Parts: sequence; structure tokens; C-alpha cells
Amino acid sequence: MKNLIQLLAIAALPLGALAADVTGSWKAEFDTQIGVQKYTFTFAVNAGELEAKAKAETDGESRDVEFTGAKLDEDTITFVELRKIQDREIAINFTGKVEDEGIQFTRKVGDFGSQQAVATRIVAANQRAANGPRRGRGGFGGPIQLGPDDKQVFPEPPAGIVEKREDIAHGKLEMIEYDSKTVGTTRKLNVYTPPGYTCENKYPVLYLLHGIGGDETEWERFATPDMLFDNLIADGKAVPMIVVMPNGRAQKNDRAEGNVMASAPAFAVFEGDLLNDVIPAIESRYSVSSDRVHRALAGLSMGGGQTLNFGFGNMDKFAWIGGFSSAPNTKAPAELVSDPAAIKEQMKLIYLSCGSKDGLIGISQGVHAQLKENDVPHIWNVDGHAHDPTHWRNNLYYFAQKLFKPATQ
Repeated sequence: MKNLIQLLAIAALPLGALAADVTGSWKAEFDTQIGVQKYTFTFAVNAGELEAKAKAETDGESRDVEFTGAKLDEDTITFVELRKIQDREIAINFTGKVEDEGIQFTRKVGDFGSQQAVATRIVAANQRAANGPRRGRGGFGGPIQLGPDDKQVFPEPPAGIVEKREDIAHGKLEMIEYDSKTVGTTRKLNVYTPPGYTCENKYPVLYLLHGIGGDETEWERFATPDMLFDNLIADGKAVPMIVVMPNGRAQKNDRAEGNVMASAPAFAVFEGDLLNDVIPAIESRYSVSSDRVHRALAGLSMGGGQTLNFGFGNMDKFAWIGGFSSAPNTKAPAELVSDPAAIKEQMKLIYLSCGSKDGLIGISQGVHAQLKENDVPHIWNVDGHAHDPTHWRNNLYYFAQKLFKPATQ
């Protein structure tokens, strides 16, 4: 459970917080002034902190090395070895960049000079047999194994899909508050109303969920959905709809601060808040159609897992669902697809997506395989991105164009 929560916490942090997967053992050889020095590095992450150590060998003599200041920032790893050389303590600074072929290290020895080497991952034979080849870095999560179904079904969107256009009508993005009986406090919702919104019309609603490192503003930061929907509606590619971006962390302090791992259980609690507090608040304040056929649910990462869990579990409430690179909070595929006949009858759209460079792709692959095995119609889009905002924005762009329309459109 601890490892699962740690993975969930990493799974949807903003892009700058994402880090490459360096855990395990790596070997490298540096050609130095005192001969070839062989390092076997071991990296681990505990409570969000990187730990680094090594076995080093020079001319057949080995030593244990404990590094200090170990840090991992996106794809850059740094640490320091303190070593006595000629009665002086010298700081040996290691800086590595994680690439597909290994870690490109620079080893700088005080003011004496520097050397470069590529560290390659050491994989045990039983791990290779169980996991198969590792395709690229994969970020976090696990080895990436692509199958014949894992294809990009939509092209990369055209440039400018979220640029503000002065020649079209614009909707409104506003932050509102609602009383949550589930949480026992007042909470916030970020709400988009389409251009020309009027109480004389009834609008469908998309509830759009964020990841574990975000809040009700995350989609605004990642995809500027007001601009995206303005442009789609103006071009006739999407129907006018209301988009509700709630905070999926259903606890009194719902800010993404401190140890975000500790908030993982609150994302499950949000199901009650969504059904019993958020939806009623929207339907009492806005002119919306309140039946399931006019209600959609989608989310990124942790929010993708929530979407699949809540959507399949409440088909009387939602007829359109979209999970974008869903996180490990997603229920087991057999549990999600427990009644294929009912899903076929009630769901208007099931949209799954993940990037081919996303180490969490196995979760969405499993859901896709379960749906396919049971002949449940759905979209499965695997593009060339990782666990990142570009993937989420692009798939929201295509998902929105399918919503609240006949299946042939």
C-alpha cells in the first residue's frame, strides 16, 4: 500500500516535478588520471528522497562509496563523493542526464579535471524474463511494453488549439463556491460557461478531474480549457457545454501541499462529494440538462482513475467517460468491466488514452484489453507523449469533439 501511494503521488505532479526512473543498479567506467575507475551505482527513492551509493574499483581495489546531496530533477541526477586524495578531502561532483541509452555522467574531481562516461542499467536475468525489454526511459511506473493495439488513432492537433482568438465569441471562466456536506466545509469549483450562455437553453455538462498534485486550477494551467472550448465551439467541432473543474481531493485542507501522498485516500472520498454535492450545486446554479445522457466525466492521471472508477460505477449518472493516462488508483479491469452488457447498453462513449513514453501505460492497457475481450466499443489512443500536459491537452481536444453527439459524428 505504501508503494502504491508513493506512485500515485508521483503520477500527476506538474510537469516540472516529474522525474525519470533511475531506481536500481547502474555501472560505468571513468578513465581518470589514476586509471580506470569502475562504479556500480545503486539508486533508490525513499519518502520522496533520492538515495545514492556505489561500489567503486580501481586497479583491483574496491571501496564502498556513500554519496551526499543526491537529487533528481526531471531527467538530471546529481550527487557528491567526498574522497581523501593526498591528505586533502576532495569533492567529486557527479552530474548525469538520463537518456534512452543510459545516464550520461560527468565526473568532476575538484579542480583537477573531469571525465565523461555512460552508466548502463544492470538488469537481472529473472527481471528481463518477467518484464521484457525496456523501451525508452518510461519516466516512472514501470517498463513500457507496446502491443499491436497501442497506436495513435488521432493525429497531433494543429497548432494554436489553445490560443485566444479575437475574431470569435468567448465564454466565461469563473471560480464559485459550494457547500460540501461530504467534506463538511465550503469548497471551490472552476466553471466554464460557453459563449452566449443563456438560461433559456439547457446545456450538457463535462466534469473534468485533475491529478494528485493539482487542484481545481490544474486544467486551467495545463490546457487553458476556456480557450480550447471557445475555439472548438466557434469551429463547430464541439457542442456548447459547461465544463466543471472541481477539486478531487475531498478533505478539509484540499490544497496540494506538503506530503501529497497522504491525500490519496481523499480522492476516493470525492465520489460522494461529486455525486451528492458538486452535481447538485451545478444543477441548482446553472441551466443544465440533468439526465445522464447530458453528463460526462473525464480526468487526467489520478483523475483518470477516478473517472473510470466513478463512471463505470455510476452509469445511471454518466454516459460519457474519458480516462487520460489513468493512475494506479484505477480499479482492476475485471472489476470495472463487471457487466459488459450493461456498459454496452448505457455508455455513449468510453475514451482511453496514454502516451507511449508513459510508465503507467500498463494500467490503461489492461482496461482496454478487458473492454476489447468483452466486445465493448471504446476509443484507445496511444500517442507519442509521456505522462505530461501535452498528452492531456491533446486528448481533451479530441474527447470534447465526441461529446454529446451521435456516435457517427
